[in-house]
Parts: sequence; structure tokens; C-alpha cells
Amino acid sequence: MTDADALAALPPLRELIAAHGLAARKALGQNFLLDLNLTRRVARAGGPLDGAHVVEIGPGPGGLTRALLLEGAARVTAIERDERVRPALEAIATAAPGRLDIHQGDALDFDYAALAGPHPLRIVANLPYNIATPLLVGWLSAEPWPPYWPSLTLMFQKEVAERIVAAPGSKHYGRLAVLTGWRADAAILFQVPARAFTPPPKVTSAVVRLEPKPDAERLPVGAVEAVTAAAFGQRRKMLRSSLKTLWPEPEAILEKAGIDATLRAEQLPVEAFLRLAALFAGLRHGLGNRLRLGG
Repeated sequence: MTDADALAALPPLRELIAAHGLAARKALGQNFLLDLNLTRRVARAGGPLDGAHVVEIGPGPGGLTRALLLEGAARVTAIERDERVRPALEAIATAAPGRLDIHQGDALDFDYAALAGPHPLRIVANLPYNIATPLLVGWLSAEPWPPYWPSLTLMFQKEVAERIVAAPGSKHYGRLAVLTGWRADAAILFQVPARAFTPPPKVTSAVVRLEPKPDAERLPVGAVEAVTAAAFGQRRKMLRSSLKTLWPEPEAILEKAGIDATLRAEQLPVEAFLRLAALFAGLRHGLGNRLRLGG
């Protein structure tokens, strides 16, 4: 029997959930995705998976896990905090011998870079809502850059997905969009209605794919975080006011960066934030003459 046959012979996910009493827990940000057609669509969006090592966060009873294996992933590392779902995941591991590693623990504390090896390390996950943003920020803040992952294919609440891909001037544009725009190309691939989940959440979800920009401006992540935190922390104020938490006289810095001091944070393109971050890093560390400020 092939792995595909063995996986297909597993009990339906709804039966597993009932048999093991796996009611989704809000405290863990759980909403189970059970439709195999949909989970395979998510898995294919993370491809090509042939020969790939895939990391999945919060697999729950294993709907997406099954799909990743069926779509050809050579190996899946599943990181799960909820011990109740382990029997369901172990059944999948038995059906696909040697292809599924189950790690019990907190995804926020996991050393993802340690998994990097000869095979592409793709991260594909229906992320628990309550840790989705900090996980993404961690992956986008990886050093050195380009990172150990060639792609992220992740499901978020639709509002978070819109914040990730937002353009300047949009109501969703903020710190997350700047961090993403600096280091990755990101796009919303498709939306997933609430009714696709068990239990259904109160919001629509969306699958986002991110690929790292190999030529992203080389700047300290902390400098970019400091500038965006100051600018968006008082987003209704002009930059000449909001940036006073970083510089006593922001007008001179803004002029040096070629930025109109009367603009607000949501009006600045990513490149302008990077020029400010370069100046901030230079002023703090005496490296100003060696940092490329851009045009």
C-alpha cells in the first residue's frame, strides 16, 4: 500500500474529532479546517512540494498535514501545543512512515532555522489566530537575510492579511506592511469563508504567500522597528511631530532623507521608512557614512 492509499484510508477528520473529544479551544486560537479539497488547495499554494521539507504550525487533527503529504512533501514537521491531538497526528505518521515529525511545544519558542538543510524549508500553515502576527514578524526579522525559508504560505484572518499587503494611503497600511514590503513580496492568494472551519470563526480568512527579497536593504531590524513604531504610534500627527520620540529636531532628519515633514506615516512608501531607519542606525552607531540611504 502506498502512502497515498494509507492516508486515504484514515478515518474522516470529523470522526477523529468526535472520537478523541477534540473540541477547538479558543485559548489556543483553534479553528479546524476539515475540507480535504480546501486543505489540498492550501498545500498546492505552498508548492512545489516535491522533495520539500514543510513546517506546519498548529496542525490540530491534521487536515492540512494530510494534504501536505498527499501533495508530495518529503517531510513535514508539525509543531503543536495541544497534546489532545497527538493520537490523530500519530495515525498520520503511521500512514506515511518517516515523513511526519511531531514536535509538542510552543511555536513562538521553536528554532525554525535549525531545521534548514539540503531540502527547501517551506512554511505552510493555518496559523492559530492568537499568535499569527508575532510568528510572521519573527520570520520576517530573521538574520542573516535572505532567510532559511524560500516561501511562507499562511492563513490569517482577512484583516491581518490586508495589513500585510497594504499599500501606502490604505487604512490597513502600518508597521506590518512596512516590515513585509521591506523584506518580502507578498500577495493574498484566496479567501476562505468562515463556514469552512469547525467551529466557524466570526471572520473570513485569507491565504497569503510571501517570498523573500534577496536584495532587501541591509539595515538593522531594530532600526526599522524603531522608526515605524514612532511614526505609526501617533499616525494622526505629521512626521515632524511623531518622530520627536527619536530625534529632538525631526525636520532636519526628514529633509536629509528627502521627506516632506508635513506628511503622516500612512503616506510614506516603504523606501522612505528605510531611509529614515538608515539615518537612525547611523546616528546611534556612528555608521552613517557607510549606510546606503537610497534616493
